[in-house]
Amino acid sequence: MKEEFDILIIDDEQVVIDSIKRICDINNYKVDFALDAETALLKINRNKFRIIISDIMMPGMDGFQFLNELRNKNIDTPVVITSGYSTIENAVRSLYSGALDFIPKPFTFDEILSVIKRCIKYSELTNPSAKNISSIVHVPCPAKYYRLGYSCWVNELNDGSVNIGATDIFIKTLENIRTVEFMENDTMINQAEPIVKLIAEDGTINQLYSAVSGRIIESNQKILSDITLLEKDPYFTGWLYRIIPDQLELEMSMLTPCSSDR
Repeated sequence: MKEEFDILIIDDEQVVIDSIKRICDINNYKVDFALDAETALLKINRNKFRIIISDIMMPGMDGFQFLNELRNKNIDTPVVITSGYSTIENAVRSLYSGALDFIPKPFTFDEILSVIKRCIKYSELTNPSAKNISSIVHVPCPAKYYRLGYSCWVNELNDGSVNIGATDIFIKTLENIRTVEFMENDTMINQAEPIVKLIAEDGTINQLYSAVSGRIIESNQKILSDITLLEKDPYFTGWLYRIIPDQLELEMSMLTPCSSDR
């Protein structure tokens, strides 16, 4: 019989494994670890994991090859990619390749905890039978939209600007949003960089990575007075920013069309 764990950590640095494991232990998560991706795949064959946290740069198989191997084996366990080489390219490639989230090193206690909580919740939402949790319906983004990973969507408008916002399932992984912190208008943002802080009722600060680069020309201030707009209608009245995109055609090639979710 397969043993069940909450988290599998894959990293060739024991100090990183130990730091994540301490955070997990404090929050009563059951953890296993591997020092390389090949060993991790053997553990995945023998046991069950709710989420996987994997480094990119490792001896042998790297994090991107690991994601590809999971896809080839039809293993849908949510994966968080971490990296000390926290370039925009690595973040975009990780999310495009199927990672649920990306977190740069070094990370803080709060940063890794918020990602873990969010991904554990995602695992529950997409596989409710694993913990005897009732299924919660989440709404995919509209077919003409595109998304970066599972979290941020983009929709091109008629005037050449775009709206961006958080997907319904990303919102549902948070424990009741208490506060939204926007960036200032005219701020230049890059694809796969944090653009908004969503502070949940449990105190976790959750960052949303932008689907595209550009200049912010408007933020949806209505959300500040009525946060239910974000929770009830994230694709229309609950949009977050309107921006003038920088290199939309190029960046759209690294996004997933929401029509593929149907």
